[in-house]
Amino acid sequence: MSRTRPIGPRLSMAFVALATLSASSALAQTDEIQVYDGGLAAPGVVNLTLHDNYTPRGARTPGFPGGIAPNHTLNGVPEFAYGVTPWFEAGLYLPLYTLQSNGRARLDGFKLRALFAAPDADRRDLFYGVNFEFSVNSRHWAEKRTGGEIRPIIGARHGPWTVIANPILDTDYRGVSHMTFAPATRVAYDLSKTWTVAGETYSDFGEIRRFSPRAQQSHQVFAVVDHKAANLDIEAGVGWGLTQASDKLVLKLILSKDL
Repeated sequence: MSRTRPIGPRLSMAFVALATLSASSALAQTDEIQVYDGGLAAPGVVNLTLHDNYTPRGARTPGFPGGIAPNHTLNGVPEFAYGVTPWFEAGLYLPLYTLQSNGRARLDGFKLRALFAAPDADRRDLFYGVNFEFSVNSRHWAEKRTGGEIRPIIGARHGPWTVIANPILDTDYRGVSHMTFAPATRVAYDLSKTWTVAGETYSDFGEIRRFSPRAQQSHQVFAVVDHKAANLDIEAGVGWGLTQASDKLVLKLILSKDL
C-alpha cells in the first residue's frame, strides 16, 4: 500500500473536508474496497491480492430486482496483477464471489483492468495515474451485463502523511451522461516503516447528469490499518455508513503478495 512523508494542520483540515464531502454506492455490492495509490508490480512480477469484505449491518433488500441483499453477506475476489512495464500493470479479477447470509455461494463475474501510473509512485512526493476496468457481471450482481470504471489517481505525500483522491467514474456504456460519480479518498499516516493508519471515504453521488437526492446517495467512512510483513501486505478496515442509503457497518480485509 501507500508509503507516506508532514503537512500537519493543513492535512488534518483536508481530511475533515474529505470526510464531509465524501461519503459508497447505494445498496450496492462491491468486491473491492480500496483507494488506489499508483503502486505497480515490477516488470515481470505477478502479484496476488485477495479482497474480502463482510457486511454485519447492511440493507436487507437488494438494490435492484433479482439482486443480493448486502446484510450478512461476504463478497470478495482474487486479483492477479502483472507488471508489464515500469508504468503499466495488467490485472485480472477472477472469480468474483458472494457468500449469502443463507450460506449460498454465488459466482458474480470477472473483471479486467489496465493501470497506468508514474513509475515508483511510492517514492514520489506527487504521484498520479489512471486505471481502466471492464467487468462482465452475473445478473444477480449488477443490472447490466457489462460495466466499466475510469479511476484517476492523484496523490501527494509529505513526511509521514499521504493524501490520495480517486475521482472515479463508473459506466454501464449507456453514454457519458449516465456515468456515475463514485469518488474515494484516503488520508494516511505512517507510524513506522511497517505500520500505517488511515481514514478512507467511499461515495456514490449518482449519475453525473444529475446527482441523486441526498437520501439516495451512499457515503461511508473507513478506519484502516496497514501492515507490511516480510512478504505479505495486510490491510484491514471498519466502515460506517453516513446516510440512509449506506450500509451501516462493513468490514474489509486485503492481503497482497508477490508470487
